[in-house]
Amino acid sequence: MSDLWPLQNISPGDFLARARLELARKRSENRISEYRPYPKQLAFHAAGKIHRERLLRAGNQLGKTWSGGAELSYHLTGDYPQWWTGRRWERPIRAWAGGPSGQAVRDTVQRVLVGPPGAHGTGMVPKAAIDGLSAARGVPDAVESLRVRNVNGGLSHLTFKSYDQGRERWHGDTLDCIWVDEEPDISLYTEALSRTNATGGMVYLTFTPLLGVSDVVMRFLKELSPDRSDIVMTIDDAEHIPVAERQRIIDSYPAHEREARTRGIPILGSGRVFPFPRTMIECAPIPIPQHWARIGGMDFGWDHPFAAVRLAHDRESDTVYVTHAYRVREQTPAVHAGALKAWGGDLPWAWPHDGLQHDKGSGEQLADLYKRQGLKMLADRAQFVDDRGSGVEAGVYEMLDRMQTNRLKVFAHLKDWFDEFDLYHRDDGKLVKERDDLISATRYGLMMLRFARGGELPPDRYRRSWRAPRGTTWMAA
Repeated sequence: MSDLWPLQNISPGDFLARARLELARKRSENRISEYRPYPKQLAFHAAGKIHRERLLRAGNQLGKTWSGGAELSYHLTGDYPQWWTGRRWERPIRAWAGGPSGQAVRDTVQRVLVGPPGAHGTGMVPKAAIDGLSAARGVPDAVESLRVRNVNGGLSHLTFKSYDQGRERWHGDTLDCIWVDEEPDISLYTEALSRTNATGGMVYLTFTPLLGVSDVVMRFLKELSPDRSDIVMTIDDAEHIPVAERQRIIDSYPAHEREARTRGIPILGSGRVFPFPRTMIECAPIPIPQHWARIGGMDFGWDHPFAAVRLAHDRESDTVYVTHAYRVREQTPAVHAGALKAWGGDLPWAWPHDGLQHDKGSGEQLADLYKRQGLKMLADRAQFVDDRGSGVEAGVYEMLDRMQTNRLKVFAHLKDWFDEFDLYHRDDGKLVKERDDLISATRYGLMMLRFARGGELPPDRYRRSWRAPRGTTWMAA
């Protein structure tokens, strides 16, 4: 052996192989050091600074569970990275991490935090930080609790929980933080949340919404609160999936599950009304030419939101653009009208049949209340000029036909409008008339599109605003 090699009992090749093995071991026992969140994961972590309840709603295999595990590891150890902008604890914490069953917890949450059976210390919690653990009963290789050394001194305590233990097993303890992986029942979720009341702690969830428009999903989508944050992560946000592979993955799922499994959009009842991705109709905002016609559509509401949209109609191509959206609950006509006048003082407004109802306080018709506030309300309620009348199904089919023929576009920044688009569905074949305020306002505007104001085209270049595909009628929708 060369005199230049100082280790006489091992060859350079063997030394290099052993060094590589040691490096791999150290990396496996400190995986958290390699966690680099994608922008949506980073936004999810940052939201913890101001929101007590958070949901990372994402498709399958996009990184949501790793995000949940990484965050809990930071809180347990108190060792936060430099890039961290979320909530911090400068002391040991008491926490829970839960999932649907003991086996599911072992195979997901426990694996991510502690490592697989036989390799404890290779998860997101560094092996050097693990002070000890205790085994769970009833599920082979499952861990019940974990003690973690905190950089501020003392030990953090983590207990693993499962939904199938029942709500009663989620009683009693006072906690700082709870991570729930996969969607729980609303009663169990609120029980978990109550465990953090006394400490001002937080609960965060990571799941793919395969259970549809559940109470938990709606809590985050529609029950607005400064305590709540909903972050959606799609397959396009998962940088570890090559762009060339994404469509193949999307196509591998059943059609009715694709939006949930790749974009985090809930599976809906017996079917979405608009069964295609939002990318088919969204477009970047564009300047609206002066000669394009414009009209507004509104849907009255108090307990459910009042909603309004502004439509722009390119008559030459017969394409309608949704350019503005407004949705507010429990406000007066004066407040709504004040906001909508900014869209154009001469904008004509389409309105539904309930505008003929009389206000209980003033005795005036609802439509007249808005007219008195200065809006240009059309003389009659929204209805088609032909035999389709004011039917909801006819209006929905008008929207569907325009979407499928590339004649209805929506500005991409109108998040509230797309939230309704994603969730609009049928149950047992019937339209579910919930959370459809902006969709309804759009439908009314399209019914009265003939009254839109703007530049006119010669008659020979004007296209009708509705065309039924050959061999079909609107009743087929």
